[in-house]
Amino acid sequence: MTFHYPNGQLFSQKNPRERSLTKETTFANRGMRFEEAINQSNEYYLIHDKAVVHKKPTPLQIVKVDYPKRSAAVIKEAYFRQPSTTDYNGVYRGYYLDFEAKETKNKTSFPLKNFHQHQITHMQQCLKQEALCFVLLWFSSLNRCFFLSAEKLVEYWDQQEIGKKSIPLDLIETAGIEIIPKIAPRIPYLTAIEQYLEKRS
Repeated sequence: MTFHYPNGQLFSQKNPRERSLTKETTFANRGMRFEEAINQSNEYYLIHDKAVVHKKPTPLQIVKVDYPKRSAAVIKEAYFRQPSTTDYNGVYRGYYLDFEAKETKNKTSFPLKNFHQHQITHMQQCLKQEALCFVLLWFSSLNRCFFLSAEKLVEYWDQQEIGKKSIPLDLIETAGIEIIPKIAPRIPYLTAIEQYLEKRS
């Protein structure tokens, strides 16, 4: 199946067999991908009535479909209809949550190129509505995860105008909240939210 970005650029992805032969990003030495860990955490929070958070679906425009059988349709070509905003949204204790999850292999800083202007704009719009907006940053080489508020992210993003291309790890350690991965939930980000709310009050 062929996918295209909104600008028409072809989306390429290695086939599953190729991916299995390459070294995958590990999560806490268990082979767990960061996004999968967050999804499992969301399932845990939902089952235990802690929060309702879901990954946002990517809107697609289907342009070519084959019908090998009357009862089956195979999508052959599709376009991402619009740039994505953030990865997740939901509700926790009456707060609207909106957040993005990003990872890097870098050991000393988090590159700002991992974010896009439309994502920053979306976060700014959410902040105007008093949403709890943040990013979860995963340093895969260090097995470390951080909660960073969108307010701080926007502040660092704006510093690109003076040549800043990344957020140093020591600043993230100071301005963010470290999240220690567990078994259940895998990424206990609600604990970080509680700490953030306590500091904000």
